[in-house]
Amino acid sequence: MTTNTRTGGADLLTVLELLAEEAPPSRFEELLQSARRAGQAPDDIARLERAVSLARGVHALQGRRRQREDGLADLVDTARDLTFPYELDALLRVVTRRVKRLLNFDMTCVALMDADGTLYARTSEGATTALANEFRIAPGRGLGHRALTTGAPVWTADYPGGEGIEACEETDVVRAEGLRALMAVPLLNGNSPVGVLYGATRAVRHFSPDEIGLVCSLAMLAAVAIERAERLEQARGEVDELELDGLRTRTSLVRLQQLNEAHSRTMSLLLAGADLTTVAKAAGDALDGTLQLRDPAGRLLAGGGEIPDLDEEAVARTALDAHTRRTAVAASGNIWVAPVIAGAEDLGFLILRPATALVGEDERLLHLTAQAFAIQLLLQHSTALAEGPVRDELFDDLLATSSRSAHRLRHLAKRAHRIGLDLDAPHVLVVGRPEGGEHGRALVWASSYAHRMSGLKTAHDGCILLLLPGDDASAAARAVADELSPLLGHPVSVGAAGPGRGPAEIRRMHQEAVRCLDVLTALNGAGSVASVRDLGFLGLLLSDDHDVDSFIESAIGPVLGHDQDRQTDLIATLEAFFAAGSSPTNAAEALHVHPNTVSRRLERISELLGPEWAQPDRTLEVQLALRVLRARNVLQQQPNTEAGQADAGPAARSTG
Repeated sequence: MTTNTRTGGADLLTVLELLAEEAPPSRFEELLQSARRAGQAPDDIARLERAVSLARGVHALQGRRRQREDGLADLVDTARDLTFPYELDALLRVVTRRVKRLLNFDMTCVALMDADGTLYARTSEGATTALANEFRIAPGRGLGHRALTTGAPVWTADYPGGEGIEACEETDVVRAEGLRALMAVPLLNGNSPVGVLYGATRAVRHFSPDEIGLVCSLAMLAAVAIERAERLEQARGEVDELELDGLRTRTSLVRLQQLNEAHSRTMSLLLAGADLTTVAKAAGDALDGTLQLRDPAGRLLAGGGEIPDLDEEAVARTALDAHTRRTAVAASGNIWVAPVIAGAEDLGFLILRPATALVGEDERLLHLTAQAFAIQLLLQHSTALAEGPVRDELFDDLLATSSRSAHRLRHLAKRAHRIGLDLDAPHVLVVGRPEGGEHGRALVWASSYAHRMSGLKTAHDGCILLLLPGDDASAAARAVADELSPLLGHPVSVGAAGPGRGPAEIRRMHQEAVRCLDVLTALNGAGSVASVRDLGFLGLLLSDDHDVDSFIESAIGPVLGHDQDRQTDLIATLEAFFAAGSSPTNAAEALHVHPNTVSRRLERISELLGPEWAQPDRTLEVQLALRVLRARNVLQQQPNTEAGQADAGPAARSTG
């Protein structure tokens, strides 16, 4: 009995020694089996079993304590890691990886909450399908929303067999991944839900309170870190936006400074008296494009260059829109149109084709340039109005002075020189009669036009008279009609004469221009344009100097030049053709040539004079020119013959 007691006490001591050595549980089982084989008393065996049971409890308690200590250490490490300034995605990867390792999960996932309450997967760890990174769970469904609603973790040891779990997107992920146990822990920052942390295993598992507590602690740390990461990303985005705004502001300030300098240069050019073309080139360079100034009718007043492939109809429509809005408007083809206006007065518009797209500051410079041109045009109008009485009086005196008053003409030439007008240069005189509209509006336009063209203007008998530099009366008349008619909204009849040099020619040109205007009226040509040269033989009759050479040149000049250059006789063919009643066959008989020869000569004449020479009105002029040419040749030869007879007369008489 004593020996058994000692043996029982030794076994109990051995249990304490194993417990002190932290021996594995199998050693306790071996000790218990050894005592049973030794045949110890039942009371000793019972005491030994009790001691082994207590030792196992102590051992388990120590294991849980070590696990808790390891968990706390890992929790501290995780908290330290979460203090680093991760980007949001990198932070979520750290969280899912740590939770998976600490709790020995097969898969972990973080789902964040959208603005409408939907949970969407942001990152996962241990997933085997793409579905884990794509699911979205509508509000009120699945364990995740249940955890958010209760504010506490929700778990199940066997998800497919769990009660009260309705099918949703969460269920699809569980089935696709082959998961069994699932835990959903809410990510809360204070009372604000951030998302849900999921942990799952592919085997049935009952989660211990320590495991659930550890996951909740990790979830709290993760929620704070996620909120901080989101704020950090937002702050970085705001900083980037501020830096971009700063760059834009600096760029705008530099551009505004450049535009201010460009506008100052434009105004300096205008104040220095530069012409509109120079200003247009400078403004176009500042806007990095080609700039043109057009009048209200769309005609070019000044330009910094040509604008190829310009759709004039589209420009006209855009100009109307620009004047309506009173601002620059973009047209097709990278074209901008800006109105040039002063109050309610339409002075024209600018056309700009920039090399690059315009920004707000460039549009502002275009608007300021249009205003600068408006000021310059107003100054020109004001100057024209201020000088108008003096210039009108000079023009009236020139028209009233006879060519026989040499002293008076010299005095008028000096007056013209004082106002910058050189009357010895070629000038044309244009007489325009508006067939409707306001006469006062026409006079104001005439003052501006005369100033712009460096000419003179006056008014007689309801007509506007313009003395303009140039040597093409027809072109001057058409230019006046093209600009004045749209302004008045009515046709304008225009007669012109010239060119002429010197003050003595002005009265004669005026008379011829008035005669042209009267002829247009007599021929029911109201609203038409003509010069003495345009009227053909009528112009020859109307002209005071009866410029026969000009008439012949306009009617058959190309044929005369061809005969002279190539030693042909097309003039004789024309005379024979008309003498034969416009019959090529009869003309061939008169010329003693083959009819085909006459036909070829007539084809050549058509090439020189144009196919319309055979029309009745042109035929009359050609025949008249031929007759005048023949008569002039006869008259030029007659004096030579008479002179020869006069020289021979005395000699003959003396001989006789």
